[in-house]
Amino acid sequence: MKDHRIVIAGTGSGVGKTTLTIGLMSALKKRGLTVQGFKCGPDYIDPSYHTAVTNRTSRNLDSWMLEKDTVLDIFARGSQGADISIIEGVMGFFDGKNPKNNEGSTADISMIIESPVLLVVNCASMARSAAAIVKGFQALAKGPNIVGVIANRVGSEGHYKIVKTAIEQECDVPVIGYLKRELDIKIPERHLGLVPSIERGELDPFFNKLGDLILETVDVDQLIELSKAPYLPLSEKKSIFNKKKEENIRIAVAKDAAFNFYYPENLELLQSYGAKLVYFSPLSNEPLPENIDGLYLGGGFPEEYAKELSQNKDVQDSVRVAIGNGLPTLAECGGFMYLTEAIETTGHLEFPMVGIIPGKVKMQMKLAALGYREISGEEGNFLLGKNEKARGHEFHYSTYHNDQEVRPAYVTKGMRGTKQEGYLNHNLVAGYTHFHFASCKSMVEKWVDKCLRSKVSV
Repeated sequence: MKDHRIVIAGTGSGVGKTTLTIGLMSALKKRGLTVQGFKCGPDYIDPSYHTAVTNRTSRNLDSWMLEKDTVLDIFARGSQGADISIIEGVMGFFDGKNPKNNEGSTADISMIIESPVLLVVNCASMARSAAAIVKGFQALAKGPNIVGVIANRVGSEGHYKIVKTAIEQECDVPVIGYLKRELDIKIPERHLGLVPSIERGELDPFFNKLGDLILETVDVDQLIELSKAPYLPLSEKKSIFNKKKEENIRIAVAKDAAFNFYYPENLELLQSYGAKLVYFSPLSNEPLPENIDGLYLGGGFPEEYAKELSQNKDVQDSVRVAIGNGLPTLAECGGFMYLTEAIETTGHLEFPMVGIIPGKVKMQMKLAALGYREISGEEGNFLLGKNEKARGHEFHYSTYHNDQEVRPAYVTKGMRGTKQEGYLNHNLVAGYTHFHFASCKSMVEKWVDKCLRSKVSV
């Protein structure tokens, strides 16, 4: 029995993977297929594109943060009911955590889920040399299954035919289509304020146009044929998402245009351990829901809505009182920023926030932190003990400034070393790190148990 899935890999970042992935998803939808999107690595923006195009929640597959069986579990769960799964790669095909091996790379994911691979090659200003690039990717590792190529940024149909002839002769794989470099199809810049515009449907005409262009110059029938892959059964008995406890607590989750960076698996794991998730919108000045036992303030871009959030006193007051009363709370990145005294924009305007964490955050034009993190808890962290380790990542343009001595929530280890991070106070764990709960499922169990013991009413 065969499934249909294909990895869209690139020779490097900026080669056009996202544009082609979205276009292929749109084209396949136009063919009447149910399409499931996935993204390799830690990313919230690209999956939001996938979700908008396919109308199915896109999921991340990460072989550094998660064990192999968990990656398979997430893939099998997400692809249920889909005719074909499209998996967008990250960076270059072999780029991952370690330059000496494939760990955390798109190539690694393709082997774990036994998926065929389409290699996207930027063919601008080259002809036969494109074959050398493809041949190099074929030769570097034996495991990945590169079944075809898409030529991006070709100058003309004649240019495409030259590239196609060279690659097919030298590499023995088909080149199934192309996109011209002069086409006005540059994907909108992936700034943090983009996700709300995606959710409002403002980019739907762009997605539709991209799908039409793909249907004109890419052999979608050949892609479907190449996407045939071994059947990966979903093991219900072994799934980490199986229900462990009956619903017995309520956790409030901030969800709106300012706060929407959550791994779907984090939310589903909370539910599997007995949490009912109750959503509310700080941006709409909605106070915390009644009778909640925990609070999850995820990432996002509160700086884009700093003025509005600063004026919403009802929700600020309710959050401040609840956390002050001991409500077990996790605040990640944007949620952490929201709980500080103020957010200062790049224009040096300062807007007051909840104020339960001393100090403020300052926005800057360049990235302040980017990369994977291995995390261990500090003494008193109710989510993660000192001898436990979780995995996650950081990605933010702000820096935290505070004159007082604060209690760190955890220790993070990244490429630049190990350091204490975050803020810990009673039942509040806050910091810039985005956790992936599937890397340390005991975090979820501990949170739910803490909520049961605390049972704070708001």
